[in-house]
Amino acid sequence: MNIVVCIKQVPGTTQVRINPETGTLIRDGVEAVVNPFDEYAIEEALRIREKVGGRVKVITMGPPQADTALRSAIAMGADEGILVTDRQFAGSDTWATSYTLSCAIKTIEDTHLIICGKQAIDGDTAQVGPGVAEMLGMPFVAWVRKVEAVSEDSIKVERMMEDGYDIVEIPLPGLITVVKEINTPRMASLKGKMNAKKAQITTLDVSSLVVETERLGLNGSPTQVLRSFVPGKKSGGEKITGEVPELVAKIKSTILDLEVIK
Repeated sequence: MNIVVCIKQVPGTTQVRINPETGTLIRDGVEAVVNPFDEYAIEEALRIREKVGGRVKVITMGPPQADTALRSAIAMGADEGILVTDRQFAGSDTWATSYTLSCAIKTIEDTHLIICGKQAIDGDTAQVGPGVAEMLGMPFVAWVRKVEAVSEDSIKVERMMEDGYDIVEIPLPGLITVVKEINTPRMASLKGKMNAKKAQITTLDVSSLVVETERLGLNGSPTQVLRSFVPGKKSGGEKITGEVPELVAKIKSTILDLEVIK
């Protein structure tokens, strides 16, 4: 089975700066790490490979230095890293990112399963995984907490819901996004780190893909950040103490005051 894992390199700190003109993150000089949710996706891919065989290929879109994220995945046990990088991809929103990644995945032959983390911590949209599936015309399941069974033809999973979970089976090729409850990511071994250091990373740029260039990057993004800011600290509110009858009277009084203000 050939498994593709989509990962993202994100800032390893909350102290980030925003480009005032483009509304995008300024990543220069900021420590970068593999998006934590994507580590669960990598781990699940490795577990599936251990059960049914095959290869795990990890793909990311980003600047040239994003190859360090791919090497981290290879250190965990992935077989191959693919970096999708070009200045024309810069400033992509989730739509343009999904489009670019889907075009890159089309260059990978015989992909049976695509696994993504449920969301990236620097965006929290949870849109890219489903977006890639839609653009590839694949069935997908989001918020997967357990893989019950998998073959080259289908995958059966538990999908986390607010009031429990659903059991869903889809045909392959398909895509799933996973939550942190699905597993515990392994630590990279010394052998894995050595393999990662000498691994040859495949690089794909615009000329390597069949794309509509007007759908790429900032110009191809239908959504753009107009303003980004740190919200102010919330006050502690008012603490009401006393016996129950007294508390009830105070609460009723507060409610009446609010109604008057309205």
